[in-house]
Amino acid sequence: MLELLTSLGTAVIHLLIQPYYYIALLFIVLYYRRQVALERKLIHVKQHSWGLETWRTLWSGLVMGLLVSVAAVALGISVPPDAVICIWIVSLVLMLFRVRFLCFAYSIGLLGIIQFIFSFFPDAFQAGTAGRLVTALREMDIPALLVLAGLLHLAEALLARWQGARLASPLFLEGKRGKVVGGYQLEAFWPLPLFLLVPSAAGTGELPWQPLLGGGLGLVSLPVIIGFSEMTQSLLPARKAARTAGRLLAYSVVLLGVSLLAYAWSPLTLVAALLALLLHEGLNWYSALEERSTSPSFVHPPAGRKVLAVLPGSPAEELGILPGEVLLKVNGVLLTEAAQLHDALRMNPAYCKLEVQNREGESKYLQRPIYAGDHHQLGMILVPDPDEAVTAAAKPTGIFGIIGMKTGTRTRRRGITTAGLKRAKSAEDQPAGSNEKLRADGTVNTETLDA
Repeated sequence: MLELLTSLGTAVIHLLIQPYYYIALLFIVLYYRRQVALERKLIHVKQHSWGLETWRTLWSGLVMGLLVSVAAVALGISVPPDAVICIWIVSLVLMLFRVRFLCFAYSIGLLGIIQFIFSFFPDAFQAGTAGRLVTALREMDIPALLVLAGLLHLAEALLARWQGARLASPLFLEGKRGKVVGGYQLEAFWPLPLFLLVPSAAGTGELPWQPLLGGGLGLVSLPVIIGFSEMTQSLLPARKAARTAGRLLAYSVVLLGVSLLAYAWSPLTLVAALLALLLHEGLNWYSALEERSTSPSFVHPPAGRKVLAVLPGSPAEELGILPGEVLLKVNGVLLTEAAQLHDALRMNPAYCKLEVQNREGESKYLQRPIYAGDHHQLGMILVPDPDEAVTAAAKPTGIFGIIGMKTGTRTRRRGITTAGLKRAKSAEDQPAGSNEKLRADGTVNTETLDA
């Protein structure tokens, strides 16, 4: 045990001097700074603090990384030191295509497929740096690493359940018929410092216990990033986070079972690697299909204004107003337009009386003094109007957008996007009888938007 603890100290030093963990931290900082910029662009105030969110993900990732490391060492999951470089090279390349590809299941699944291909070419890449990496790839225990991927997704499911709703950002999205609707982006990443065993071989000591998956005496550090990305127009953040966590939990159980079978019978290794990729993609595809087939929930009713989000520490939070509730009356004024909220609050600048309809359809009556410095809407972010000027992109941004602090928002004019205006301008040149027409007030007819 003393020798194992000494090896742990060495692994911690290697973790601190290698660049991978710092790359993960830098990515987390840039992501949350971009999230704050998006919130300022859409709702003109930040709902989250990038410093606090970075700290929260840092300490929770550290705790979860230690728990996963204990489970991995107990099972005997091992990785050669050179294989750490292979895993990070694949992860960084995948991240260039989609940020959500920065996932251990994708990296190990792809490496398992590459290892299977290289098994047909035993004499390829024998010398140089490439030969060193290929040798490390050939020696990787893919089933054991897929077991680790299952453990990481179990940790991801727990973190998504505990923190996912808190990290949600309100969005203004363009709906199916060109109208703007409210929604949420649930996207979070956690850097996990892992400590794994080195493969058992000649010259390595025996562990004080009998591990299930082998592994010799000695530890190596492997920093990874876990996370999930979801958008919803139909569910509140807490329900969406719970649903996502349940699916990640089911995925981790299936992956753990298949990977253990592959460890017992090696011909199943390719099947487990393919399943790690395809099943993960299937979850994302099904979630997107589910959103497309569901009507948006965050639109205004005929009477009242629906609340999309509540700022932390605001008067609305003190009053107990929740996202999804409908603000019916303010100081006796029935709200039918968003602009009425500010005017109704100014009727009595020192005190406000609210009638709010909760999610069950029951009315509750709230009142509170208004103090200097309070948010002009008491900290309530309302669902956008159908012709809101600025909308967010329907897809998460890429890595270059995060680095460049690009929010991905689009500016609409007279209820349509800039792209729609370009189509409208070309509609003037269409022959008589064309479906695309430009009205006298500059708006485009519904047929153009559907096209």
